[in-house]
Amino acid sequence: MDPAEEARWLDHEERQTWLALAGALIRLPATLDAQLQRDAGISYFEYQLMAMLSEAPRRTLRLSELAALTQASLPRLSQAVSRLQKRGWVERTPDPTDGRYTLGTLTDDGLAKVVATAPGHVEAVRRHVFDPLTKAQQRQLREIAQRMMRTVEPDGDCGTKLAPAPPRKQAAPPS
Repeated sequence: MDPAEEARWLDHEERQTWLALAGALIRLPATLDAQLQRDAGISYFEYQLMAMLSEAPRRTLRLSELAALTQASLPRLSQAVSRLQKRGWVERTPDPTDGRYTLGTLTDDGLAKVVATAPGHVEAVRRHVFDPLTKAQQRQLREIAQRMMRTVEPDGDCGTKLAPAPPRKQAAPPS
């Protein structure tokens, strides 16, 4: 910015909106992380990695792609994958089509962990994001978030591509 130009300061209402949004962006992930740590013994980041792998074809992604999807550095991703690997939930293998890449695959035990963890996580998301809002506010929130994302990632999908629903336990047939 040219020093001669004056900054476009936020007015009172804009500042209040910004502080509310910034607070939600900081506190919501911490709240979801606390729920997952308490109920499932994993972090929000670890759950997101496993959930993304669960939705990928053959439950497998290149680790570089997984890092991009989660906005994680490769070292952070590698550390988390190592923790998940030690628990038997993720495996690493060289990419057979290009040995320069490493694949991460969600194991059967990892999928079972996602399936067992998802209901509590979804309930926390529902309680903290959806329950306080009307259906109209939920639609507005989606539209607002998509508009904001278009300024951050003009070429991205803005979260509009729906991933398949997470796997669910099948109900027992009636007896």
